[in-house]
Amino acid sequence: MAAKREYYFDNAKFILIFLVVFGHFIQPFIDDHKIIMTIYHFVYSFHMPAFILVSGYFAKGFKKEGYIKKTAKKLLIPYLIFQLIYTIYYYFLYNGQSLLFEPFNPQWSLWFLISLFCWNVMLYGYTKLPMKWSLALAVIVGVGVGYIPFVENYLSLSRTFVFFPLFLLGFYCKKEHFIALKRPAVQVGSAILLLAIFIGYYFVPDFNTGWLLGSKSYETLSQENLGGLIRLAVYAISIVMTIAFYSLLPKNKYFFTSWGTHTLYVYLLHGFVIKYFRNSEWLDVINDSGNFAILVIASLILTLLLSSKTIRAITQPLIELRISIIKRFFRVKQEGY
Repeated sequence: MAAKREYYFDNAKFILIFLVVFGHFIQPFIDDHKIIMTIYHFVYSFHMPAFILVSGYFAKGFKKEGYIKKTAKKLLIPYLIFQLIYTIYYYFLYNGQSLLFEPFNPQWSLWFLISLFCWNVMLYGYTKLPMKWSLALAVIVGVGVGYIPFVENYLSLSRTFVFFPLFLLGFYCKKEHFIALKRPAVQVGSAILLLAIFIGYYFVPDFNTGWLLGSKSYETLSQENLGGLIRLAVYAISIVMTIAFYSLLPKNKYFFTSWGTHTLYVYLLHGFVIKYFRNSEWLDVINDSGNFAILVIASLILTLLLSSKTIRAITQPLIELRISIIKRFFRVKQEGY
């Protein structure tokens, strides 16, 4: 049962990181194509919430000695390294006038590393409360932070507080909860629910994507009065879609399962390709042709490529701060002789 559980979550991580890449590929086309906007809204309603929830599920050992130190090394050092690399990359890609390194203003998708570290630390305080009160407090803070205009991308503060309820919910989840989601009646209901939400998004194309990103204040989203209610509605949609996703998620081992163990590599590296793509002539070619199926294939290929042993061996010193893959390669080669 334990092995199947691991396959289950590895499947989840692979599918979700594929959706992250796919979502970033299609983002430039959402304003020109209604169906792409619908797909984008649909994917963004659950792919990061589901990723954050499973991250919380695996944070149950946060009180172990050395856990926070290990987490800081795993997340904050790669963050600073890639913050610098992306800063230099963007400077040349966009022909920048000055090279400015801002360690406290996360470049694009790097926000997740800072927030993930903060979520682990925040568990020390929130778990001192009973579960229902800690979850309620997390939601109240997540809703309330939207009323503070200056809390947005700096140190990923907005996303940290907005998405923390999903992380905390994942922390409180048990194996039995995921098993219960596999009941046939729940799966049928989940499929119907996802279809209904997809159709709903199609008929509400003007929905502001900023609500799904969690990085903007209500003032920026021009909803100072109804902001709290809209965020609560987004929470509800994200949670039910995340539950539906895990209900329909396959639990056995497949050809893609093992790739789900290398999602950090994909997450940190795919931005180089995505940003180059958005700055290339391919953007107009695909937009004019309407051949968006190629982006599904490109997303899959890029996800698999960045999960490969070769790419991991090259980038492991930057991401994991070690070279074990290279050592294993040469050891196997020597033993072959």
